[in-house]
Amino acid sequence: MDIAGKKSSLTWAVHISVLLLVALWLFPTLGLLVSSFRTADQISTSGWWASMFPTQQNLTLRAGAPELQVFEDGLYVIEGALFEPDSGKEISRWGISSRAYDAYAPGEIVPLNKGGEITLGAGGQYRMSNAEPFTGSRGQRIFVTVTSPPEFTLRNYQNVLFDPSNREGMAKAFLNTLTVTIPATIIPILIAAFAAYALAWMEFPGRALLIAAIVGLLVVPLQLALIPLLKLHNEIGIGKGYLGAWLAHTGFGLPLAIYLLRNYMVGLPRDIIENARVDGATEFQIFTKIILPLSFPALASFAIFQFLWTWNDLLVALVFLIDSTGETTVMTKQIVELLGTRGGNWEILATSAFVSIAVPLLVFFAMQKYLVRGLLAGSVK
Repeated sequence: MDIAGKKSSLTWAVHISVLLLVALWLFPTLGLLVSSFRTADQISTSGWWASMFPTQQNLTLRAGAPELQVFEDGLYVIEGALFEPDSGKEISRWGISSRAYDAYAPGEIVPLNKGGEITLGAGGQYRMSNAEPFTGSRGQRIFVTVTSPPEFTLRNYQNVLFDPSNREGMAKAFLNTLTVTIPATIIPILIAAFAAYALAWMEFPGRALLIAAIVGLLVVPLQLALIPLLKLHNEIGIGKGYLGAWLAHTGFGLPLAIYLLRNYMVGLPRDIIENARVDGATEFQIFTKIILPLSFPALASFAIFQFLWTWNDLLVALVFLIDSTGETTVMTKQIVELLGTRGGNWEILATSAFVSIAVPLLVFFAMQKYLVRGLLAGSVK
């Protein structure tokens, strides 16, 4: 048994648990950030934790097409470079066949299957020569083992934010997400604040039953109510637009909002409210001028949760924002579409995902000081 004034012997366990929780949240976010600045080749070769070290990979590249050949000293010559001059990449082995991709060292002169010869330098410079003209429509395939230095680029963000093929979609999705998230955060807060005050400080028949019903609604899963709610929205004509999404988020967020705000308001000093009533203040004046200012930590706490849930939501957007034209596509759905259309372009997906979480991170860090105060509402009397 712990003695008053002494720390618990399990304090170390609490610290370790907190560190693990922080790591579980921090490492994926850090990995996403690092990957958003890496090239596609580096992402496919190594994990983000190896981004600061040189990487080795096998690549299949092509020399210049026969149409680039020139006639020099009685030979047809094709010259060029496989990499940019300042790329820093270095070739350790190379070959002209997939069965022997590491057969030669840089600088060796190798005969070509169709006549002529080729040589390749460590920096990627190649020279092909032949007494007869090179034929065909494509260049010679070259298999190389390359050591690449660490590389970071802003090109991914330029493609996502400024490329005409992506800019319009991402910008529209960003505005659509704000259009869904801001009303879906404000509406339940307004409704829940009035309801919480009534359940906390006003006497009326059935109040205890209402509180019990709200607590019961906390455990109702979102997926259970989607189909009947969508049918109801379709019957009244709001099943394919922002209004349906706002009401859906409001309905699923109200139980927690009312429960959280009611617990906080119950803990406010009773003397303040009774003195205001003695002075002739109406219930509405008490609510707007006393309760709301004192309840700001709880309001901010729920606003953080509701904003994050709504911003990162995909299921409700897919169900209630049915639009084949893309006019109501939110960012989560836009990222899924990027995954479907771009296949393995993980650098674009990582960049898009990090752009989508930038706003929630700003909201969380701006209001996180109110989070704990709001979550502890009503826990101590």
